[in-house]
Amino acid sequence: MQVIKKFLIWSFIALFASHALAQVQQAKGKASVTYQGWSASADDKAKATMAAQLKAIEFYYAEAGQSEAENFDAIREKIIAAPDRYILDSTILAEEENKDKKQYTVTVRVALNVANLRNAVKSNSAVVKGGTAARSPLAFMFVSRQVESTRSFDDRVYKRVDEKADFKANAQVSEKGSEGETFGRGQIGTNASVSTKASGSMQRSASIETGGSTTRRASDSTFRLLPSANLGQVFTSNFTRAGFKVSEAAMIEPYTGGKFKVATVENDYKSGMDLKPATLASLVDGMRVAQIPYVALGTLDVGLADTDNNTGLMRVSVTVNAKLLDISQTIPDTIASVGPVQYAGVGPTEDEARNNALKLAANNAARELTSQITNLGVR
Repeated sequence: MQVIKKFLIWSFIALFASHALAQVQQAKGKASVTYQGWSASADDKAKATMAAQLKAIEFYYAEAGQSEAENFDAIREKIIAAPDRYILDSTILAEEENKDKKQYTVTVRVALNVANLRNAVKSNSAVVKGGTAARSPLAFMFVSRQVESTRSFDDRVYKRVDEKADFKANAQVSEKGSEGETFGRGQIGTNASVSTKASGSMQRSASIETGGSTTRRASDSTFRLLPSANLGQVFTSNFTRAGFKVSEAAMIEPYTGGKFKVATVENDYKSGMDLKPATLASLVDGMRVAQIPYVALGTLDVGLADTDNNTGLMRVSVTVNAKLLDISQTIPDTIASVGPVQYAGVGPTEDEARNNALKLAANNAARELTSQITNLGVR
């Protein structure tokens, strides 16, 4: 019973905490102002506090990445004009007044209304400014997948042995002899002597040289696709709020004149990390027939489940790769890209942890893509 209660509590936290934290974020900022007179006036302190709050917001955007930091520059004046709309709470952490330098410094911690900040960024985009009639059509296709099988190859080893031997031999033989006869008293005597001398030498040298090579081949992986109908809502809502007329690629397929097939894209993603050139070309041709100038596509790769050390719940990581193509020109252009970036989700079961991780990855990928195209002024 205690285990069930624990799972229910943590699943409730996993479901709502991430959403709440995504809408309200804490940040710190510090700023200084110089003043005239004996001490800092109330106006001087208010000016320093406002500057510190802006620094806190700027720090939040800087941590979020380059494209988000550029978005802050675009909405700075909106924040200054209506700070209460974007700052839910502000707490002074430290104050310091240097009378010698006539300088007042304050450090604050603020609670940011991230939802309103994002809405301010999106309302500043070129697409939204153009009104409903000027909204550009956008199609998207994202595939969730998990490794189904991996084939590994043994190392191929080649060995070579080169052996060289030299052999030299020399032999000399010499023989010397003499013969003689003697006559006397009716007798004949003979004598002979032979001397032989031989010498020889032999020399042998050998050398061995070894070598070879080892060839390694990368593993081949195949993927199985996972149902991801709920992710379509995540991408649709983000791209719609950015000012686009959004459609899933499957809805566009019947209007592409047979040039684009969702199944072909899925088959490519089952066996590889990217689309084959022929598949990408057919996608571009089909979307042009359907008069869709922008296409977002990518993969969400689901890792194996393990146990989260902090909560004891199941934990699943998801790696996202995504890009947004502008195919209105002769040569398609990648105008925004994300990844590879990894996100993790937790839950009482593997399925819930996987779904939470997929939603988190999809939401962040879509938000990053829209931030980048907002900075570009895409219409």
